[in-house]
Amino acid sequence: MSQDIQNSKCVIVVNGDLPAGLTANAASVVSLTLGRSVPELIGPDVKDADGGAHLGITFIPVPILKAPAERIAEIHRLATADPEAVVVGFSDLAQSCRTYDEYIERMAGAGPETLTYSSIGLFGPRKQLNKWTGSLALLR
Repeated sequence: MSQDIQNSKCVIVVNGDLPAGLTANAASVVSLTLGRSVPELIGPDVKDADGGAHLGITFIPVPILKAPAERIAEIHRLATADPEAVVVGFSDLAQSCRTYDEYIERMAGAGPETLTYSSIGLFGPRKQLNKWTGSLALLR
């Protein structure tokens, strides 16, 4: 993906009904995958006044929004149909697995209609992401 980063947006949407620990986990998992999937999100390493190195952070803000599970599913459906969007879904099924092997095995038997999302991460054209997520509240 080689979108102009300044005309792009990155958001994370979490299920607002999750307890704090699961919310933090859901947001962190999708952010890690977004960083891997969209490397142009991350700036170069920087140095402080003493020459100490600090790893690069995101070029653009990444708001964390909240929505009910049904709305997250709707956004996921719309976003996955858009070829310009990068979509990372983190389902309740994934969140309940203790190992990646368990995740692979359980996902192989799960139809898409059975998945409920704890969170989704989105990256794509600002206008499109605003259309899908502009009415959602910030997580507080």
